[in-house]
Amino acid sequence: MRLIGDDGEQLGVKPLPEALSIARSRELDLVEVAPNADPPVCRLMDFKRYEYEQQQRRKESRKKATQVVIKEMKFRPKIDVHDYTTKMRHVERFLAEGNKVKLTIMFRGREMAHPELGLRILERIADEVSGVAMVESAPRQDGRNMTMVLHPLKRPAAGRGGDGGAAKDGRRAPKPRPPAPNEAPEPAAVQASPAEES
Repeated sequence: MRLIGDDGEQLGVKPLPEALSIARSRELDLVEVAPNADPPVCRLMDFKRYEYEQQQRRKESRKKATQVVIKEMKFRPKIDVHDYTTKMRHVERFLAEGNKVKLTIMFRGREMAHPELGLRILERIADEVSGVAMVESAPRQDGRNMTMVLHPLKRPAAGRGGDGGAAKDGRRAPKPRPPAPNEAPEPAAVQASPAEES
C-alpha cells in the first residue's frame, strides 16, 4: 500500500504490518483513503479529530444556510378594508424577513359560486407587493380554498439602510403631483425672496 504521512508527506509503498507499526509509533490511525487505487492509498491521521472537524464544518454550513419558512395568511372573499390592511402589513413584514407567504382565500356556503371574488383579492395582493415579491404559485382552487404562494425578491444590501425611495412597509413613496394645466406652478422667485432681502 502507498502510505501518506499525517503532514501530507509521501512515505512510499509499504507492506501492511510496517504501515501499522509506523502508525502505532506515531500514535495515529491508519486510514484507507483510496481503496480502488493500485496500490491502495492509506494515510496516517488522528481519525477522532478528523471526524470532529468534519462535524464542526457541517454545523457551520448548516448555520450559514438560510432556512426559508412558509408563512400563511388567510383572507375571506368579503374581507373588511381594515382587516385587509392589517393582514397586508403582516404579509409585507413576512416578505421583508425573507419568508415565502401562502395566501389562502376561504370560501363558505354560497361564496363558492363566486370564485372570481377570491381571485380578484389575490391579484390585488400580488399587484401591491410586486416590488418586493413575485408569484411563485399561481392562484388555484383547492376544495373550499383558493391558494397562491408569494416568493420574496432579493433585496440589495445597500438599500436596507436607506429608504431607497421606498416606504418602510415596502411600497414606493408617491411621486409629487404635477400642476394641473390651469394651475400656475409655484414661481422660483417666491422661494428665493428671503435670500434677496438679506
